[in-house]
Amino acid sequence: MIELETQLQNEQQVALENLQQLESPEALDAWKQTYLGKASLVMTTYGKMGTFSKEERPIIGRAVNAIKLALEAALSEKEVLVKRDALLKTMESERLDVTLPGFPVKRGRMHPVNLSLREIYRIFGDMGFQVYNSPEVETDDMNFTYLNIPPYHPARDMWDTFYTEKEGVVLRTHTSPGQIHAMREYFPNPVRVILPGACMRYEQQDQSHEIEFMQFELLVVDKGITFANLKGTMDDFTKRMFGAGAYTRLRPSHFPFTEPSAELDMSCIFCGGQGCGVCHGTGWIELGGCGMVHPYVLQNGGYDPEIYSGFAAGVGIDRTTLLRYQIDDIRYLRNNDIRFLEQF
Repeated sequence: MIELETQLQNEQQVALENLQQLESPEALDAWKQTYLGKASLVMTTYGKMGTFSKEERPIIGRAVNAIKLALEAALSEKEVLVKRDALLKTMESERLDVTLPGFPVKRGRMHPVNLSLREIYRIFGDMGFQVYNSPEVETDDMNFTYLNIPPYHPARDMWDTFYTEKEGVVLRTHTSPGQIHAMREYFPNPVRVILPGACMRYEQQDQSHEIEFMQFELLVVDKGITFANLKGTMDDFTKRMFGAGAYTRLRPSHFPFTEPSAELDMSCIFCGGQGCGVCHGTGWIELGGCGMVHPYVLQNGGYDPEIYSGFAAGVGIDRTTLLRYQIDDIRYLRNNDIRFLEQF
């Protein structure tokens, strides 16, 4: 034990002597790695504490703690001095001519996602839809239970949900919870709203997936709403957004909060439906999911499903932007590369 204490004291003395000779941030980093890094005598002594007797542990512990604190304090003081000296050298070598003209401020532009979102607002505004903003941080009940996805339902595995430290609170995985908010606010009046916003899922990031993405939800609730209203609305939106040559089809699918449910596809605008790499040779591109609002969801929103019916649809704004501007990687939308953003 006495030998170890002597080694630690010698280590401290050598470290402090070497520290005084250093004059650059790089040298300080190397010194820190040598005397306070994982392989240093101080840190390896911590790892050996379990091998000492009960009587030796407190003595060695106090000694090594004192040395570690002394080295860290000396390092902090030296860092202040080195930074000050570097600043003085910079000020002496780099003179600033205040008579030179300043750099012009570039005028900003609308982000491509916002450009798409504004066009979506315009299209559905013409159809009589109102924009309804709902929370991005939701309760578990709003995000799942009230949408006919109770805690035991296997459909919850479809979403890689971010759960917060507060029990029962999640980052919303889709914009569909906004349906409940809107229905409860509008009840007993008819509902015709578009619900835009960010959604979060813990997914692998690649060319077509991001942890955060933009989505918009459509919700219509009234007496006599049919599947034909859904088809006509989405077909009109697609033609206005992508051109008169864009056609839609509905494929049978399943979502817990709609019944019946469908996937909304658009004819490939790149190959005219003939088949290409973008549509994987099928001639169709998936836009989102849709369907008639499930009776349980209508009830949770306050509406009697025997009297009212409705349809809902969810479409990715990011995906719409990629198709609209022929962008091949979703990550471009959020990496803040000015070379990309200046193209819009």
